[in-house]
This record gives sequence, structure tokens and C-alpha cells, in this order.
Amino acid sequence: MNHDVRLQALSAFLKNQRSKISPESIGLPAGTRRRTPGLRREEVSQLAGVSTTWYTWLEQGRDIQVSHSVLDNIASALKLTADERKYLFSLALEYHSELYILDEKPLQIHPSLQKILQELRNCPTIISDRRYHIVGWNDAARHVFMDFEQIPAEQRNMISLLFERKEFRRLAVNWEDFVSGFLAIFRAYYGQYVDDEWYNLFLDDMMDRYPDFHTLWKQSSVSSAPDVLIEFRHSRAGKMLFDLTSLQVQGNADLRCSIYTPATDTATERKLIRLMEPKVEHNSDKS
Repeated sequence: MNHDVRLQALSAFLKNQRSKISPESIGLPAGTRRRTPGLRREEVSQLAGVSTTWYTWLEQGRDIQVSHSVLDNIASALKLTADERKYLFSLALEYHSELYILDEKPLQIHPSLQKILQELRNCPTIISDRRYHIVGWNDAARHVFMDFEQIPAEQRNMISLLFERKEFRRLAVNWEDFVSGFLAIFRAYYGQYVDDEWYNLFLDDMMDRYPDFHTLWKQSSVSSAPDVLIEFRHSRAGKMLFDLTSLQVQGNADLRCSIYTPATDTATERKLIRLMEPKVEHNSDKS
């Protein structure tokens, strides 16, 4: 990641996190003269034990010296989660992750992982790399989402498909909530691989093509493995509820396994089994 771009990302993140904290949550009166939501810069600086000027410079994306202890204080003041704290440190201290250079050719997932995909018959499952390129899926995922085989390999990026394909926009009852989970993971990758220029090029392209992407990206949280309940309105199966579990797969490629488990005490699994049943063509006997 370019040095200036990294500082801009840090600036945007701090502003966004500050806007999420209500004054009442830290014992301050809401007041009537607040023009923007959340805390003021001077309130964050007071909570973190730093000068308002220094924190302002940090939030403005200026190139200043920071320390672990001060960042810890800021993370506490902004009530950051463990993933958000890691993201803050990655940007502020310019941590460098060891980059595994992704081949432009589609990855071939290990046979053992392919076996796991097959065994998860009634759980739509997608495997993606750290850029969210889809590298594997099972039959259940094909029936619930789309036939990824029909999409050219170089276009199988989950983030871009969420905005590009009408199938996804129609499928999720609350599309923005559905997208936010993916963006939270993508932002975690973005902070982890600060040296991979691909992310900035991809984000610029998405913002140019999809106006709503800019807003959702700006508001997105940071999470390496969100657990969420998702409601779909499938064109053939109707209402379906899934618990999403996101697991990282060990290995240099940093693969992720996203498993959609049918919610308990619902008809989702039964509907999914019926959806995957092979169609039987009946030929009328005219003899």
C-alpha cells in the first residue's frame, strides 16, 4: 500500500470509529450543539490521554510518530474490537505481512478441502482467497446463489459479484446487511496486506462503477470472522435462514471457507434438499 494511501485509510477509519460512539456511552451529555454524530476529537484525545493537536494530526493522516502504548489508549477510547485494533496497528505502524504472491491462474484447492466441500451437502459453502476470488464451491452453493462455473474465473470475485449481479441483490432480504459482512472481512484483509497494491486498484474500480459501494465501504466494520444470521428470499425455495460461519484455512494462499448452515428449527434444510433434487422429465406416452 502506498504510504499516503495508508495514511488516508487510517484517517478514514479513525473518523468512522469516532462517529459510532455516542457521548452518553462514556458518561457525557449528548448536548444540542453537536453537528455530527459521535465523539469530538478533543473528547477522544482526553480519553486516550494525548493532546488534541496530536490526535487531530493523526486523524488528519499526517505522517507523525506513534507508539504501541498510545495506539492502545486510542483503541480503548474508540472501543475497538480485537480485529479493529489489529487493523489500526497495521495502518498506523505500517505492519508488513509476508506476501504470498497470488498467481493469476485460478488456484487449485487441495483434494482434502474439496472432500470437505462435498461432505457439506446441505450447507452452501464457498472457498475464497484473500482477495475474495472464489476458488471453490459445492452443489448447495450453486443452487442457493448461482452457478459460478458459468462465470469466467477472472470475474469470480465475491465482492464485485455482490454489487454486479442482480441475483444477489434479490436474494438477500436485507442486501446491505448481507454485503456488510463480506466488506468487514475484506477490510480486515486490506489492513493485513498493506503492501498489496491490488487492493487499492480494486477499491478505486469498485467506487467508480458502483456509487453505493463507496458508502458501504466507508461505513464497514472490521472482522476476520463475523457470525451472522442471514435471511434469503429464494426465487424457488422461498424464505431461507442461514447461520454464516467464516473459517480461515491454513496455508500460504490464506483461503477462507464460508459455510452457510441452515438455521435450526426452520424449514430451510428441507427446502434446500428439495431444491437440489434432480429434475425428472416425464415423457407422455402417446401410444
